[in-house]
Amino acid sequence: MTAEATPSALRGLDAIKDDLAGLYRDLHAHPELSFEEHRTAAELARRAASYGYEVTTGVGRTGVVAVLDNGAGPTVLLRADMDALPVTERTGLPYASGTDGVMHACGHDMHVTCLLGALRLLADARADWSGRIVAVFQPAEEAGQGAREMVDDRFYERFGTPDVVLGQHVAPLPAGVIGAHAGPAFAATDAWRVRLFGKGGHASRPETSTDPVVMAAATVMRLQTVVSREIAGGETAVVTVGSMRAGTKHNIIPDEAELQLNIRTYTPEVRARVLAAVERIVKGEAVAAGAEKEPEITAIDTFPVVTNDADAVGRTMAAIGAVIGQERVIDPGQVTGSEDVGVFATAAEREVPLCYWLFGGADPAEVAAAQRAGTFERDIPSNHSPFFAPLVEPTISTGVTALTAGALAWLDGGRTSE
Repeated sequence: MTAEATPSALRGLDAIKDDLAGLYRDLHAHPELSFEEHRTAAELARRAASYGYEVTTGVGRTGVVAVLDNGAGPTVLLRADMDALPVTERTGLPYASGTDGVMHACGHDMHVTCLLGALRLLADARADWSGRIVAVFQPAEEAGQGAREMVDDRFYERFGTPDVVLGQHVAPLPAGVIGAHAGPAFAATDAWRVRLFGKGGHASRPETSTDPVVMAAATVMRLQTVVSREIAGGETAVVTVGSMRAGTKHNIIPDEAELQLNIRTYTPEVRARVLAAVERIVKGEAVAAGAEKEPEITAIDTFPVVTNDADAVGRTMAAIGAVIGQERVIDPGQVTGSEDVGVFATAAEREVPLCYWLFGGADPAEVAAAQRAGTFERDIPSNHSPFFAPLVEPTISTGVTALTAGALAWLDGGRTSE
């Protein structure tokens, strides 16, 4: 940190590092799936209340909102998600998940730990700023439903419309690095379930059946042409078949097969083109296979594009860079991952500026070695991997610093240095 630009609120960070590290390890060892975050929510609520925040639980089912009114001034919304994933952990950490098949494989335990640290520092330094902090501990981000559930639970009526929405996501960048991209920053997601209907029969007599396994296989292969042949080189889209299920036994041709698709885009135009192409291919392959029944397509999840306000990114990143060093603030470009944080900025009566950034959690030495060897994608575990495990430090300190400095950039008097 550069001493001349360090906000006074951050002087208490060293004193709470160990406590935050203990909290992080505890949350990592006790992951909870979407809308099941009861233990997590209770601990976050308890701690936020002990810092002097007015806490409301059960918002959007399991969400927690902590508010600190500190005089006239802007309202800053700080958001962290808290749900885990249905992944079996393979990190071998001493604080690895104690729940079989459930893991904090996306780093949400790191998100809430950093937000609590920032809330503690901001509360302790309330003499140095004025305004209002609304901290959101959001459930069910992985399901794409948590933000909308909280908004539908009268979020704005109960807690007001913020002047800015800030948040962050841990990523396989070097620990200590912050990355923000102005404009469309995280992709929209459309997740579809596709049921393909055939005619079952004996494996020895395929001529009497309409094989949905072959139909599904042909569909999967044809879907690979959507991005490569229907999307321009300067545009971006991703189409992934994440699940393919059919049949019960080797000598039985089943009646149907199921595919689950994940589609990522950044613009309404590309999204419409991709969705239309996918639907056309799914239905066309069924016709080509001689299926008597049209496929059934059902939407599973939808995430909107996360669009960062350019002015908000400039203001927030300048404040963070002044503390951690501008050389540690980068533009990572567009991220094909998806997030529902943008709902808090777009669902109000007036659109609110959003700044959502990445903060690194990977060992810098390991990242550098992998980049030199050209093996970064293979050697550095990413989010949703069973091996994903951010360094405890300096990841926590960087995340707390970024949220604190970012919030102070918007609160009255908050940009005053020591």
